[in-house]
Amino acid sequence: MEKVILLTYFLALSVLFGFGIHGLILLYYYRKTAKTNHPVQEMPEELPKVTIQLPMYNELYVVERLIQSVCGIDYPLDKMEIQVLDDSTDESIDVTKTLIAKYQALGFDIKYIHRNSRQGYKAGALKAGLEDAEGEFVAIFDADFVPKKEFLMKTIPHFNNSNVGMVQTRWEHLNEDYSYLTKAQALALDGHFVIEQQVRNKAGFFINFNGTAGIWRKSCIYDAGNWQADTLTEDFDLSYRAQLKGWKFIFLNDVTSPAELPADINALKTQQFRWTKGAVETAIKLLPMVFKSDLPKNIKFECFIHLTSNIVFPFIILVALLNIPIVIIKNTYGGYDNFYSLMSIFVLASISTFLFYTFAQKAIHLDWRRRLLLFPIFLAGSMGFAVNNTKAVFEAIINKKSEFARTPKGGTINIGEDWKKKKYVQRKVSMLVIVELFLTLYYIGGVGISVYYHEIAAIPFQLMFLLGFGTVGLMSLKHALTK
Repeated sequence: MEKVILLTYFLALSVLFGFGIHGLILLYYYRKTAKTNHPVQEMPEELPKVTIQLPMYNELYVVERLIQSVCGIDYPLDKMEIQVLDDSTDESIDVTKTLIAKYQALGFDIKYIHRNSRQGYKAGALKAGLEDAEGEFVAIFDADFVPKKEFLMKTIPHFNNSNVGMVQTRWEHLNEDYSYLTKAQALALDGHFVIEQQVRNKAGFFINFNGTAGIWRKSCIYDAGNWQADTLTEDFDLSYRAQLKGWKFIFLNDVTSPAELPADINALKTQQFRWTKGAVETAIKLLPMVFKSDLPKNIKFECFIHLTSNIVFPFIILVALLNIPIVIIKNTYGGYDNFYSLMSIFVLASISTFLFYTFAQKAIHLDWRRRLLLFPIFLAGSMGFAVNNTKAVFEAIINKKSEFARTPKGGTINIGEDWKKKKYVQRKVSMLVIVELFLTLYYIGGVGISVYYHEIAAIPFQLMFLLGFGTVGLMSLKHALTK
């Protein structure tokens, strides 16, 4: 039995090591493409018609902020159409209609499109709006975003290249300093945009539209098969189908679009579950197409990593469960010294991950050293979310369908603002919280066992799991029960 446990543990660590060490490959391309920039493009003499789509569902607290900022975008009114794609079912409908009437009176071409059902969820709303869209280009903003006035002037010129199908901007964070939870989210998202998106784009690999803060050529959407609702990440899905058809994407690291980060951990869990499950669904759907394509092998490899990276979460749980038995086996059975020595190589994955986020923070923040102090909290939180995201992975693998659960927004921006009494706060305590709290107790015992056996090297690793599961579990319970 001990051999089975050791082999399983080793294989699980190997998977985590493979995805973790991939960060060094991206950092290699980061340095290699550091001087590579997108060609400077001039604004076309005749500005094209642009449709801005605003998909929303029960967004009482942020709809005014969104519409006001979109109507403040610097672009001729006769060239800008705004579609409010509202699937709402609450009093936000009346608020939205009043806002639209106000801006229509000011001369804005802003339309209210309401569906009686959420068929297809966000993908269905975007597809329905696209049928009536007048613009040659279609920009999309989720309800938690506050687009800057220069958004169109900075993105439209890149479509001078007729092969460009989509331009994505980098997310900024309106409430990064609200709490440690929002700070950790900002660290993670900065890594995704500054390293993953920017590097993949510059190096010629596939990137993805992030669902918002980007703009599409309408003909590209149709050519790629339009929006489809068979995955929870319709943005990821369409992105890959478009690039497999030969369309080029552009990521603009220096053009930013601010957004609100979830202040409630249960809202964040909902978001992470949807992103994780949808990504695995997209991988299952599109990896066969990637492998059958005539893409170069290095691009296929990067596509594989990009599409499948979320499968790490079940292996994080597996490592967490087996770590304590490994400590016991090491101090009970002999003959495995070489095995334990070999496992020391896995620490390189942690170093790779740290360097990954270091370069991301250094690229966009002057106070990057201070921000990196949050790295242990972020890493522990990533481990703590493994229970929530593992469920998402398995549901995708067994093809269990679920509704598109949108991330509740409370309009919580400034420190001191209270989100707890907002109507969209999730009050239900998930059974997954019980699992997280059980793992917390499990690792309290694990630390005690390591102290007993004097396995000092194992304790920091176990404390990270203890902090991760404990923080996520207790915060989930607290945020659900606080009124």
